[in-house]
Amino acid sequence: MTKYIVLVADGMADYPIEELGMRTPLEAARTPNLDFMAKNGCLGLAKTIPEKMTPASDVANLSILGYDPKKYYSGRGPLEAANLGIELEDDDVAFRCNLITASGDTLLDYSAGHIKTTEAEKLIKFLDQKIGTNKFRFYHGISYRHLLLVKRGSELKLQDLKCLAPHDISGQSINKNFPKGDNADEIIKLMQDSRLLLENHEINHVRLDLKENPANMIWLWGQGKKPDMPKFFKKFGLKGSVISAVDLIKGLGRILGLDVINVPGATGYYDTDYLAKAKAAVKSLDKNDFVFVHVEAPDEAGHNGDLREKITAIERFDQLVVGTILEYCKTKNNCKVLALPDHATPVSLKTHTAEAIPFVLYGKNLPAKDFTCYSEKKAQESDLYFENGSELMEYFIRGEKKNG
Repeated sequence: MTKYIVLVADGMADYPIEELGMRTPLEAARTPNLDFMAKNGCLGLAKTIPEKMTPASDVANLSILGYDPKKYYSGRGPLEAANLGIELEDDDVAFRCNLITASGDTLLDYSAGHIKTTEAEKLIKFLDQKIGTNKFRFYHGISYRHLLLVKRGSELKLQDLKCLAPHDISGQSINKNFPKGDNADEIIKLMQDSRLLLENHEINHVRLDLKENPANMIWLWGQGKKPDMPKFFKKFGLKGSVISAVDLIKGLGRILGLDVINVPGATGYYDTDYLAKAKAAVKSLDKNDFVFVHVEAPDEAGHNGDLREKITAIERFDQLVVGTILEYCKTKNNCKVLALPDHATPVSLKTHTAEAIPFVLYGKNLPAKDFTCYSEKKAQESDLYFENGSELMEYFIRGEKKNG
């Protein structure tokens, strides 16, 4: 049985940067393993963000997994709720809840200094005690990423509010970027009340003393209702697993019926244990035939505008994740590997963009076109292009591509 391995470096794609001699971080990084795949496999481009949809990780990873976001996307919150074990009723609305740093009217830091999970858990539980009700419930996740569940929120059409992702508005006005739409005042009040409570919390006094950004407000966004998607096995006939440090990807895996593997040391940040993720992926293939490995670090570096960390994250992904997988494939003659970003997160913009992303395919019964390396520019030379990024998985697994 063929083993199918998907390796996602979140936000890895980028734009040419003057400081790098008009190379992208991917071109500047040392990536011998991705380059090996390109030389012995095939490059292409896939548009993982459909027209008129927000270039977000939930949309992009739905596409990569083979599910058309135009048909199946219901919001980020419900995906994260699935990983937290929260059962949504049909009328519930789940919001992503970031702990942020507010300074005056400015959203200073979308992650509150990448607050530790132990501290964040105490703050979210504190908010749930103070402003949680039978209607509004807070659930803690990892680091700055948490959840608000609104019971019967669809009666207020909260799923239709226009809510902006905090990483897209860092340095901008809080008041001007609050949620907009009917009944937005209820959500805005929660955000304002959270600031009054969190600014005086002991944890934030300590963080200020340590010159760390305080987690002094919540930001609510990414809301949606219970999703309805066919299981991955039903769609592709493969049993598989998901490896990630973020609730969004793990929740998506649970909804699709994939095993979710929690890897010790996987943090969703620069310090994540790349090698442990790769080893867990290899081990999972003892019983499954598909594994989806997601690494968040390049995206975080892009949001932080940190060029050096982005290059480092790409190099670690190549060495420790891609390299480990290729070593595994040497012992097998039935592997297929797909490596790609979900979207671009240019360090110059500090946010996601929606252009087609470069992918590289390597392995059994996949075309070999002898590209010299893996990069955005080289992928543009390929004649393999997927306008609907959700069709890439079908091609990867079955070798089938729709005309057009």
